[in-house]
Amino acid sequence: MTVPVEVLRRLSQVEGLRVLPGAELRHHTRFRLGGPCLLLADAATPLAFQEAYRILASSNLRWTSIGAGTNLIVSDDGYAGAILRYSATEITADVRTVTVAAGADLNALIDFANVHSLAGMESMAGIPGWVGAAIYGNAGAYGQSIHQRVESVQFFDGAAIREWTNEECGFRYRHSRFKDHKTFQILSAKLKFEAGNREAQQEKSKQIRAARDAKFPPAMACAGSIFKNFLLKDLPEKARAAVPANKVIEGKVPAGWFLEEVGVKGLQIGGIKVADYHANLVYNAGGGTTAELLALLAELKTRVNDRFELSIEEEVQFL
Repeated sequence: MTVPVEVLRRLSQVEGLRVLPGAELRHHTRFRLGGPCLLLADAATPLAFQEAYRILASSNLRWTSIGAGTNLIVSDDGYAGAILRYSATEITADVRTVTVAAGADLNALIDFANVHSLAGMESMAGIPGWVGAAIYGNAGAYGQSIHQRVESVQFFDGAAIREWTNEECGFRYRHSRFKDHKTFQILSAKLKFEAGNREAQQEKSKQIRAARDAKFPPAMACAGSIFKNFLLKDLPEKARAAVPANKVIEGKVPAGWFLEEVGVKGLQIGGIKVADYHANLVYNAGGGTTAELLALLAELKTRVNDRFELSIEEEVQFL
């Protein structure tokens, strides 16, 4: 299948839109997996995104919107359609309120807040990806989650630009209402911070980033922890009874504990491997395929379910 000439012509005329026909998606995902799409279009402004959205929506093409691909698993066959991304990166501050575009790197936002002595996200240092995706999945670490900072989120619903308050976003652990409306595109957010200390925040972020990089090296082809952690109160009885008290942290139980108990460290299928030192870290060791990744994830899920009668759920998205 090829991109219709008229669609490509109209997209190429949109100001602020960069179009890459036949883009290999393995170059746009952290796992470095996935085949080609018909085209990849990056919109640098809300207007460019809306124009591209309407062109694609009125065409006969399959299409979808993604972020930086940090938590995205793409089929080996690729995607027989168009990919649209919103890549604006602006970050501005008004006293303790920060307005950030969805395409901004999450670590750029954290560094910006630290430099301006705005506290509340320094413990999230080192989490890869864009701000829009962090809001979409309510990213967090070490007791801080992005929903704690969100005041409001501006998004495009396919017809108009709208705004939700924090409460309307429906945040819960690793979830937001945007996961229930996958066609909505987050454009920007207003985040409310607390007064902080620049030096203390930068040092804390430095230490956390170093610890994260030791577990998840930036060059490693992975998505960080592959499975979601659990809230102790939500575990089925058999699994809850098996968890030692010292493994419960702030009411959460690491998925890695269950995986370690079923002996998956070092397990490998083709080029996809579970780290020898971290049972919840699955990575592309070189030459891996999405089919091999799916086979390995299925094996991990089966082992945990057989032992604990527990369904573990991936943090990643699939395309």
